[in-house]
Amino acid sequence: MLLTILIIAYIIIGLAIVASLLINGVRPSKTLAWLLAIFTIPVGGVLLYLLFGRNRRKNKLFSLKNEFSARHQLSIDSEKITISDKHKKISSLIYKTVECPVTEHNDLTLLKDGKNTFESIFEALESAQEHIHLQYYIFEEGSLADKLLEIFERKVAQNVKVRLLYDGIGSYSLSRKYLQRLKKCGVEVAQFLPFRFGRFLSSLNYRNHRKIIVVDNAIGFTGGINISDKYYRGDPHLGRWHDTHLKIEGEAVDFLNRFFITDWYLASKKKVDVSQFNITKTPNVGTPIQIVPSSPDDDFAVMEQVYFSIMNHAKKYVYIINPYIIPNHAILQSLQTAALSGVDVRLLMSSSTDIKWVDWCVRSYFESYLKAGIKVYLYPDGFLHSKVMISDDDIVSIGTANLDNRSLQQNYEANAIVYDAHLCQQMKKDFLEDCSKSIMLNDYHTFSKRPWINKLIEGIAKLLSPVL
Repeated sequence: MLLTILIIAYIIIGLAIVASLLINGVRPSKTLAWLLAIFTIPVGGVLLYLLFGRNRRKNKLFSLKNEFSARHQLSIDSEKITISDKHKKISSLIYKTVECPVTEHNDLTLLKDGKNTFESIFEALESAQEHIHLQYYIFEEGSLADKLLEIFERKVAQNVKVRLLYDGIGSYSLSRKYLQRLKKCGVEVAQFLPFRFGRFLSSLNYRNHRKIIVVDNAIGFTGGINISDKYYRGDPHLGRWHDTHLKIEGEAVDFLNRFFITDWYLASKKKVDVSQFNITKTPNVGTPIQIVPSSPDDDFAVMEQVYFSIMNHAKKYVYIINPYIIPNHAILQSLQTAALSGVDVRLLMSSSTDIKWVDWCVRSYFESYLKAGIKVYLYPDGFLHSKVMISDDDIVSIGTANLDNRSLQQNYEANAIVYDAHLCQQMKKDFLEDCSKSIMLNDYHTFSKRPWINKLIEGIAKLLSPVL
């Protein structure tokens, strides 16, 4: 009797999922794949769909209107900001999807690798007078975490409000003892979508991958660097971790703060009074910056659209640094189309990643790149973790979003789009220097003759690309 009830329940759930797929499915190929999984894998097909297949843009986990975006809408006229005509379409795309305009009263400092980044972060934190907001995907205990705790203790004693938000999966190793020490000294702590059985199916696949620090709504940091001693001491298997981060001073910081406050409310259910924050502007017109948040709760996959647009608007070159380039069909087509039309497309990645199965999946696309004339460089000196896209000496994206389905469709991410020739030229020079130290794959015919076992493993890994 019980077995009959379970079978009937399973059939009802399966039929409900089928109806949902037919009504809300975005791509026919993806819908068909899930239908096949549900009908051919008993129980497992349904569980896999509940974990990885649901359309979050149709069924939002979280919806909260920005409570203070109007402050910028009235004060910023993007038409008067000096960016090239070809990139006004990109800036318009970002504004229409996430209501973040270009801001130009900003100073920007490019930070490379852990030592320079954390020295700058510590200096900014020590200067805090009102509040410190930190948000990280990975927050690991170690010397960096201990140093931060010391700073927090001093600043809380000076009546500075400190809030720390960490991801429930990315920072799973944080001990209860460390969290108690944070709370004991007065730091407010919240965990984003914790790993709990009751919300396991609805939240496991959607992580907060942002790395944000805001000090007094005047100084902000974002980029690829997490709180981990790997950036100081290296990794026993991969060596030194290399990454790119930004220090921003000016009105763009207010947008970073807004994203933090929104995520903070989602995680803690505590609202922060945004009226207490003043928008800080540099005295003179500085670097044009547009902050781009992306999440599975957005109506459109904005970061995918931005990457796609930068590649499609490129006239001379597109240089990409990213450890996890696992492109969907649109991104792959854009890369290949740019290269075949004469644009210099170069991809700089680590010779190996921190997850072996992901490494095989990344390599499964190399043959497609080389056949289209895309140059692939493998960086041998440590692990290259930056998420950077540079194009035509006039636009650069630096942030947290990888070029994979997880970042573009499922994670909460934040990138800074900078419209500045000087920064682009500086980063282009650094990129070419790193390429000169790397292993270049440029011969399609030679690469295509690699051992069949490699091709087989790559093919199997590639099947998992939609969920990696």
